[in-house]
Amino acid sequence: MSDDDARWAAFQWDARENCEVRQILDRIADKWSLLVVSLLEERTMRFNELRREIDGISQRMLTVTLRNLERDGLVCRTVYAEVPPRVEYCLSPLGRTLLGTIQSLVRWTEEHQEEIVEARAEFDRAQQRTG
Repeated sequence: MSDDDARWAAFQWDARENCEVRQILDRIADKWSLLVVSLLEERTMRFNELRREIDGISQRMLTVTLRNLERDGLVCRTVYAEVPPRVEYCLSPLGRTLLGTIQSLVRWTEEHQEEIVEARAEFDRAQQRTG
């Protein structure tokens, strides 16, 4: 694929609001989804366990995130007929395929965090001089 073809392909999925690729990337790249998938890597968890582990997430946002991940086939939800009802979440086989990608992204972030912090500081200093 030529450079022009690669740019065109990226433009196509990014420009079309109803594009499935864009919608999927928006879902899996949001911070809450990444955290939920990462937490479910190790074990099955209940809703309140997830909520305690994810600093700053509201009950509503966790509900929406889990529902969307379940809809996309990335998370499995199991309801047990108990009193009170018990609901557990785990990664689906499809969700497990994301783990390597997430781990690569985290590794990249860890490897380049100092460069990014410095770039931000440099940018902020330049903005203060011109602002």
